[in-house]
Amino acid sequence: MTTPEQTAARPAAASTAQAGASEGGRGVDLALLAVAISGVSLSAPLIAATAAPALAIAFWRNAMAVGVLTPVALWRHRGELRRMGRRATGLSVLAGLVLAAHFGLWLPSLGMTSVATSTALVTTTPIWTTLILRLRGHRPPRLVWGGTALAVVGVLILTGLDLSTDGRALAGDALALGAGLAAAVYMLLGSEVRRTATTTAYTFVCYTTTAVALLCACLVSGSALGGYDGRTWLKIAALTVAAQLLGHSLLNRVVRGLGPSTTSTAILLETPGAALIAGLWLGQTPPAAAYPALAVILGGLALVILADRRR
Repeated sequence: MTTPEQTAARPAAASTAQAGASEGGRGVDLALLAVAISGVSLSAPLIAATAAPALAIAFWRNAMAVGVLTPVALWRHRGELRRMGRRATGLSVLAGLVLAAHFGLWLPSLGMTSVATSTALVTTTPIWTTLILRLRGHRPPRLVWGGTALAVVGVLILTGLDLSTDGRALAGDALALGAGLAAAVYMLLGSEVRRTATTTAYTFVCYTTTAVALLCACLVSGSALGGYDGRTWLKIAALTVAAQLLGHSLLNRVVRGLGPSTTSTAILLETPGAALIAGLWLGQTPPAAAYPALAVILGGLALVILADRRR
């Protein structure tokens, strides 16, 4: 016979179980986020070591990723693609175009302005994310604003922000800033699509769109798509696995659970991560500011995660 006390305890037990499952899921997402950041941190060192046009590299990393995902998506996850619906599919295509715009804006900016300034401006992504959320009616807590600002300060400690009055450099600055905005829109679109679509379905449609758009950009700009040596192809393949399949794909996976604010803020760790990897792999001594910058960015990310947990 069930006592009144046992009956009353059931909702509390169920609530506790749900909270435990939620915390467990968040722990898994944070672990996957760490893997994703490690993957995208390899992007800059690999691109720097690859003797191929930047836009062509961006195209091939997406095209190769689509090649890997196609048999999986069309064979094992065909039903998920069918269930996406027009809205989710349309938003996934739009996200792919925005991701292509991010690559198309940022990579040319590296040749027009200083790498440090371009990096500092493109990493304004979490600021744009928070502003767009605010314009859409969301009210991010003060901790989110404070954590975002602190994380961006960490990037500035490492890269600096040396704005030039030269016309070409200013154009490059504008492109990098636009790339940061595009990355924020891409993150928010992905967060919206992942409410109803699976990671595989969304990623397949998104990367396919990005690859097609970047192919058009390469053909228009005259970027060579072939004629590389074996080492170059090997580095592009490594970039695909690390930065695209493990990096961007896992970001698409965790954005549903962690939210766009936390995910976009965590991406700032790519900057000190790339500096440390370049030091270990390419023999480039990491700047002295890399370690304090890493600590500051981690502090800002912790504030954003704390704000999200309180909410």
